This record gives sequence, structure tokens and C-alpha cells, in this order.
Amino acid sequence: MSYNRRSQLITHGVARSPNRAMLRAVGFGDADFDKPIIGVANGHSTMNPCNAGIQPLVDRAMVALKQAGAMPQVFGIPTVTDGIGMGTEGMKYSLVSREVIADAIEVAVNGQRMDGVLVAGGCDKNMPAAIMAMARMNVPGIFVYAGTIKPGHWKGQALTIVSPFEAVGAFMAGKMSKEDYDGIERNACPGVGACGGMYTANTMSSSFEALGMSLLGSSQLASPDPEKADSAALSATVLVEAVKVDRKPRDIITRKSIENAISLVMATGGSTNAVLHYLAIASAAGVEWTIDDFERIRKRVPVLCDLKPSGRYVAVDFNAAGGVPQVLRMLLDRGLVHGDCVTITGRTLADELATTPREPRGDQDVIRPFEKPMYAHGHLAILRGNLAPEGCVAKITGIKHLAITGPARVFDSEPQCLEAILAGKIRAGDVIVIRYEGPKGGPGMQEMLAPTSALIGQGLGDSVGLITDGRFSGGTWGHVVGHVAPEAQVGGTIALIEEGDSITIDANRLAIELDVDDATLAGRRARWRPPEPRYTQGVLAKYTRLVSTASKGAITDRPQE
Repeated sequence: MSYNRRSQLITHGVARSPNRAMLRAVGFGDADFDKPIIGVANGHSTMNPCNAGIQPLVDRAMVALKQAGAMPQVFGIPTVTDGIGMGTEGMKYSLVSREVIADAIEVAVNGQRMDGVLVAGGCDKNMPAAIMAMARMNVPGIFVYAGTIKPGHWKGQALTIVSPFEAVGAFMAGKMSKEDYDGIERNACPGVGACGGMYTANTMSSSFEALGMSLLGSSQLASPDPEKADSAALSATVLVEAVKVDRKPRDIITRKSIENAISLVMATGGSTNAVLHYLAIASAAGVEWTIDDFERIRKRVPVLCDLKPSGRYVAVDFNAAGGVPQVLRMLLDRGLVHGDCVTITGRTLADELATTPREPRGDQDVIRPFEKPMYAHGHLAILRGNLAPEGCVAKITGIKHLAITGPARVFDSEPQCLEAILAGKIRAGDVIVIRYEGPKGGPGMQEMLAPTSALIGQGLGDSVGLITDGRFSGGTWGHVVGHVAPEAQVGGTIALIEEGDSITIDANRLAIELDVDDATLAGRRARWRPPEPRYTQGVLAKYTRLVSTASKGAITDRPQE
């Protein structure tokens, strides 16, 4: 059987004999040259809990691929874990790793002419990188999520990775004992799996079910549980069938399926990073999609799930309550997702949801009835104004007031800001500005989890605003606005803010304004000079030269215009 252009590698012609000779050295026999070669991109890493449980999933997938008649070939992909790099120079490599991983998958799959690819990943950037690579190559593919971590516990409180970050602020403010501070740190991560709330990893993995690139019901399983490995094996079998019928990512990733994915993100209260990543995925798939499309969907989809960071429950609770299929069925029945979108199985989303109950069970309150949502509209608002002409992203769950006007407290880096917060120099009513942390300025758009968690720990989450040209962890909540574009490094208005300037953040009006007159701003702009790049060699320097604005996904492979 021929498998498209990938069969070039092992065609039986004399010219391909050296190719076959090398494959024999890794286990190919005569009968194997007619089988599809399936790449297995393995994100396993012992450096972090998110990826440390992947190898058993890969082992099951490899067996299932062979049983389905394929020849699986495993290769490694790098990973950077935000929770470990947070607050250090290492965090600058996090978003950069999304591009590196996507490039690595493309190089391996296309360079070795593979017929399909199964990507197993756990950390935040593994996931969008995998879909970006699949969409670029348009080779049949499926994503297998490493699974979520189970919650830790301390004195009856369920813990996630965000708990220690918030404990820092509470302890430094004298609101927490040393015993509790140590207890939270020691018990927050009890085993393997990705961060347990509806943070970026669980946001992206769950959205891939709605997108059609992962099996329905697979994303919120706990990493150590047997069902997770069973799901990996089933994913492998489904992929082989997709290869046989040539079902490609661009058959699945369409404008309508991206709308489905973002509708799921809104309904579950997912991470702000979904905005950045779906702009990148759409670009890779050649789908027309802009930052304003998120606002369009936000207005029509309510938040249905009571999930951390601003809610009460974690991913394993969500899964037990019905998980992604339950939420999608509720949205489908109300015309808020497109049921005719094809999935990796070849069936439509409506077909996949046919046996899912129409309404959530009455014995749980993780997933609210549609008529009694957490919030009437989605939580990821796109704001515009003189401070962000290209737009920015505000997360508006978990706060009492959607508008704040206050004096600017200006910091040119995240560490400067965190130092001021921990020293007690930030007061209720302030609007913190963290700049020169954008795609080019950081570079790499560091996540501001340390400052935002410190504010929460000090009890200032609802009374202090924070804006940045960087981004936020999926674990962040509060009065926060990220992805401000244009960024400071290229002369965006955020670079012109001075200490004490009045800033207004108003999610009700979708507005973000620097309350300074145009003439004053023009004078400041005339005096402004761009700082020298922080890195002149290596991957960060390369990224700085190539990366786009955040409003276009902070991508490095922009199509030629």
C-alpha cells in the first residue's frame, strides 16, 4: 500500500535500497516496508511532573500502532516547564519553546518522510506547538495529552501549583504561618501530571477535544490512572485509520472548529494563553482568524464551570462531573458549537456527542446548568484604546469590579515589580505596569504569575490593576490585562507611561486608556528611544528578530505577505 509522498522513503526501486538498509537496522523486515511509518513525538521529561508520566503513554501507543499495522518510530521533543522557570531568566524560554517544538516536529516528520504523527505532551507549550506543526505539514496527526495532576492537600484544602505562589504573598504579608507556608509547598504537587486547574495545559488539551484533534473525553483524565494509557492506545489506533484514509489536519482545523475550541475555552473559564495560541494555530492552518473573533465568541458563550484559578474545583473534579463532552453537548444543543465539524475519528462532533447527556448531573456543581452559569458571558475580554491599539486580553472572572482607574506604578521588568509588591509598596487602587516583557522586549512574554499571585496572597487581587505587554499564567486571576500591543520594545504607548499617570481599565466598555492628552504623548514619543536588545546571540536573539506582535500570535513563521 502506498502512503502519499512519505512512501518515497521506502519505495522498492533500486535507488531507495540504502534507505531500506538503514531502516532494517532499526527493526524493519521485508513485510514492514508496505506499512505506514508513524512518528511518535515523545515529550517525556523527568525534569517536571507535567511530562514525567508520558513514557508509559508512549509505550502503550507504540504497541497499539504496531497492532494496527503501522511501523511507529519514536523521537524526542524538548520541553520547558513554566512552573519551574517562573520568575527566572529561564521563563523567557517558555513561549520560545513553542516555536522550537513545532519546528522540531516538522523537521523530524518531514525530514524522515513519515506518514503520520502522534504527539504526546504535557506542558503548556507542547500542545499548541504540536497542533501548529501538524497544521503546517498537513500530515495526519493526533495529540495525546499527558493528563492532569491530582490535587494536593493541606489541612483539608485542595492544592494546585498556584497555591505555593499565592502562599508567598500571604506569608510575606504576615497572613500565613510558617507551618502552613511549608505545608503548602511540600504538598501542592503529589505526583505526575500537568497543573490541575483550568490553567493553560488543561485549557489547551480540553480545547483540542472541541477542535477535533484529540479524542473526546481524553483530556481531563489523571496522568497516573490506567484510563489515560488506554486513551493513548485508542488514539494510536484512530490515527492509523486516519492515515489510511488520508484524513489531514486541515480537513479538521477550520474556522468553524476553531470557533468550537474557543467556545469551550470560554465555557470552562480557560487561560488567557488560549488567545495567543489559537492565533498561532490559525495562522499555521491558513485559517482567517483575528483577535476580535475571541470577543465575538465571548459575548455569546457563558462561563459554565466553577474551576480554578478563580473557581473551586480542579480538572479531576471536572472530568468526574462529565468533563468536556458534557459542556460541548450543552453548547451544541443551544447552537453555540458547530456539530457538523469532522473530528480525527472521521465522525462529526455531533455524532461523537450523541450519547452524552443533554444536561449536567444534579449531584455535582462543577458544571452549572446553562440557565444558571457562573457568568453570563465569557471571561476573556479583548480591550482596546490608546494604550493598546492592536488590542489586549483581560481575564474578568473572580473579580467584583470590572473597572478601575488609578495611578500608574511603572516597572521595566517583572523582577522589579515583584520586589516592590513583596516590600509592601503597592497599595489598593494602584495600576501596576510591567513593560519591556513582550515578544521582542522580554523576549518571550514571561508569565506574571509571581507578581499576580503575590497580590492575591496580600489580599489585593480585586483592588489593584496590572497591565503588561507580557502574558499571564493560566493560574492567574485578578484585575489583570496582558498581551498589550504594540509592545514597549517597538514603541507602543505602554512605553510612554510615566509614574503616577492615570490609567483606566474598563472591561464593561472593553476599554483601556492612558489618561494623558495627545500632545503630551506626542512629546514623550519624540523623546523615546528603543532599548538595546537584551540578547544578541542564540535562540532568544533569533526569536527577537523573527517574532510577530502578540496580536498575531507571537509567531516566528509568518507567511510571506
